[in-house]
Amino acid sequence: MRRYIEIPIQILDIEGDGFHIMIQGRINGKEANFLVDTGASRSVFDPKNIANFIDNPQFEKKEGITAGVGGNELESATFDIETLNLGDLEIHHYNAVALDLENIHESYEKVHLPKIDGIIGGDLLVRHKAVINYKQKKIKLNP
Repeated sequence: MRRYIEIPIQILDIEGDGFHIMIQGRINGKEANFLVDTGASRSVFDPKNIANFIDNPQFEKKEGITAGVGGNELESATFDIETLNLGDLEIHHYNAVALDLENIHESYEKVHLPKIDGIIGGDLLVRHKAVINYKQKKIKLNP
């Protein structure tokens, strides 16, 4: 058994003012682009776009308010992703968070960056002991 799974990363230049990390994966077998956000406590998915991957997702309103960047308070919900793949890592029945990502979609579109289907956050990065290697352009995850 392998000790870790390596996934190529794409380093996105944000108009020469910063960088984001993107990886490829799958949601229920369909190709997806994921932003890797080490500052996000949870992985999140846009409720409008998730319909491209899940027929009639069942959202369950999450109690309380989710804090966003800049202290913005956002309403969120949870739902089930039957199969989430990050490289060769396969996660079954992932309890995902739905959060409006429209502002990110608009920002990416303005600077001609690829569309994202979700944000991989600290819950999965910590659980799978992620190591990001910028020089090799890879992220390593423990299965």
